[in-house]
Amino acid sequence: MKKSIFICLIAVMFFACKSASSTASTETPLSKKLDRPTQVALKGNWVLTNVTYPGSDYIKVNSFDIADSKCFIGSTWSFISNNNKGTMALTSPSCTGFSSPIVWSINNQGMFILKILDAGEKAKKVRDGYLLKVAGVTETSFQLIDNINVGGQTKDVVYQFQRAN
Repeated sequence: MKKSIFICLIAVMFFACKSASSTASTETPLSKKLDRPTQVALKGNWVLTNVTYPGSDYIKVNSFDIADSKCFIGSTWSFISNNNKGTMALTSPSCTGFSSPIVWSINNQGMFILKILDAGEKAKKVRDGYLLKVAGVTETSFQLIDNINVGGQTKDVVYQFQRAN
């Protein structure tokens, strides 16, 4: 899996690119053992209610190589835990609409593995994906946390989800 996020610092016209393998660190290999209880906790329909990161007034984050991170606010996500499939849809009226099937899982290291599929595409044929940290899981909310590099410093991008049903 490959993860790419493009960041543009508008105020100083700074451009940074981050690309990392799915292992997130070469020191610790990515576990393939799943965290089933956490996956079951995320089963259902969710709305991404907020995206936060330091410097959001100056930095533009292109989330999941799809759109500006702010376009994800209000997006709907559906997670099916027994087969690790689901859907996501961007619905913000000020952004271009986007909808896609997804394949996801959470490993026992607390990492959320996400593949965004084209219609009719099989997950095993998709080589690129995204690796985020799962945090703050409750019955009604959870967070996905990504890391970006801005000027040589690692910053967190926090995606906040609320249960829709």
